[in-house]
Amino acid sequence: MSMKPILETVRALDGVLELAPEPGGEFPEIAWGDHFFYSSPDGSIPSNRQPFATIVTKDYPDDTLSNLDPAGRWRLNIHVGTARFAELTGVTPHDFTAQDLSAGDFSMPDVILPHPVYGSLGWVAIVNPGARTTATALALLREAHSDDRRRVERRSTSPLEGR
Repeated sequence: MSMKPILETVRALDGVLELAPEPGGEFPEIAWGDHFFYSSPDGSIPSNRQPFATIVTKDYPDDTLSNLDPAGRWRLNIHVGTARFAELTGVTPHDFTAQDLSAGDFSMPDVILPHPVYGSLGWVAIVNPGARTTATALALLREAHSDDRRRVERRSTSPLEGR
């Protein structure tokens, strides 16, 4: 399956900022071809938080277990939080360890798995979402966006803002 339904869904969400680094831009070459999604109602790149979802199209030096370098492989990563992570993976983020990395195949396509690097922080990953996972992935993206949007709104009304 292509990235198109994923990108269309995320781009249609209210207040989403998509960073999609390309050659010649301001972002490092390692990020070219990838997508980073933030809830950013004012359209500015957040400096103090991670995106709520990403799409990566290649292996990174510290993230090779998904085997993304072969042509046509990519991975959707979604921050789902502690409870949803446990529901989806059968383990809590706190209990996700390096032992889990050696026991699993993080390169399997169309399967919801703990993110091989950020699983302990409540992230899941899906290599080449397909018929089994796309509907769930789209729902998880909407949930992640909603959660991130609530965090942004909460921070913008915080009495400590600006101190």
